[in-house]
Amino acid sequence: MALKGINAYRKGNLKQDIASADPHKLTLMLLQGALDRIAYAKGAMERKDLITKADFISKTSAILMHLRDTLDLEIGGEVAQNMFNLYDYMIQRLNDAHVNNDLKLLDEVSSLLTPIRDAWVQIPETAKQEAFEAQRQNRQAM
Repeated sequence: MALKGINAYRKGNLKQDIASADPHKLTLMLLQGALDRIAYAKGAMERKDLITKADFISKTSAILMHLRDTLDLEIGGEVAQNMFNLYDYMIQRLNDAHVNNDLKLLDEVSSLLTPIRDAWVQIPETAKQEAFEAQRQNRQAM
């Protein structure tokens, strides 16, 4: 019973965090969420809880697909294309991990995603503001 209250509190806080987050923080939340779900999938795989494993791998794939599909390949050029390809690769490796119950593949995806998350954390505040302003101006120009 106490867990229901805690989970409801967490969901409420998450909704509040999302509502007040800038695009940079939203991306960071997605990256961290994917890493968390990989860890949960690993635990489920180790326990041989196939339904939970499938659920967390599916959620991780959905996050990576969203990150991939929101890349602006025209503006981002080669870097965006490389990120698109990397997200595609990670999604495929997640599928392989699911089918083969392979913890090493989950570790591989986590090891690819962690540096992206870490780099995202280190973006200076001024760069975040400049990118947000440029994005806002691009939208107004359309």
